Amino acid sequence: MKKIIIFLTIFFLTTSTIRAEEIKRIVVGNKDAKITIIAFESLTCSHCANFHKDVYPQLKNEYIDTGLAKIEFRHFPLDIAAFNASKVSQCRNDGNSNILDSLFLNQQKWVKGSTAEEANDHLKIFLADEGIIVDFNKCINNKKLEDFVLNDRIEGVKKFKVNSTPTIIINNEKFDKSLNFKNLKKALEKLI
Repeated sequence: MKKIIIFLTIFFLTTSTIRAEEIKRIVVGNKDAKITIIAFESLTCSHCANFHKDVYPQLKNEYIDTGLAKIEFRHFPLDIAAFNASKVSQCRNDGNSNILDSLFLNQQKWVKGSTAEEANDHLKIFLADEGIIVDFNKCINNKKLEDFVLNDRIEGVKKFKVNSTPTIIINNEKFDKSLNFKNLKKALEKLI
């Protein structure tokens, strides 16, 4: 009986946590697309939210949905609220951008509070109101998700010299123009 309990304990501990190498990156588009766009963003960054509202829909329509490009969303949290929201956006581990999109498009509904606890409370309320079902405490306390999010930020700084959000990388080259669709389109057209 003791061996069964030990086996079950080990089994549940190893299957209930997400391993860093098993965490699926949030990617939209054809995985084999000629153009890879990486977006380093913070979920509390208003400029990032504007990118999702004003630029991303056109980018998705003209380049991602057509198979010419894919976009990988990387985490670059600027504060604890963004850090926790990043972990929540990855928590389902399905590679889907639905939670991330909802957090950006409704940023004003949940980015509130002057303490981490208040920010978490507003985030929980928002998720419930939107019908987004995740185990909030499990998500924000998951060490593997935490490492995944922080490693995105570290890679952004080391590999691409990211120092603000949003920062866009196109085929491993930092996009240094003003971030609007017109400028992004010019850069992408040169790669087609």
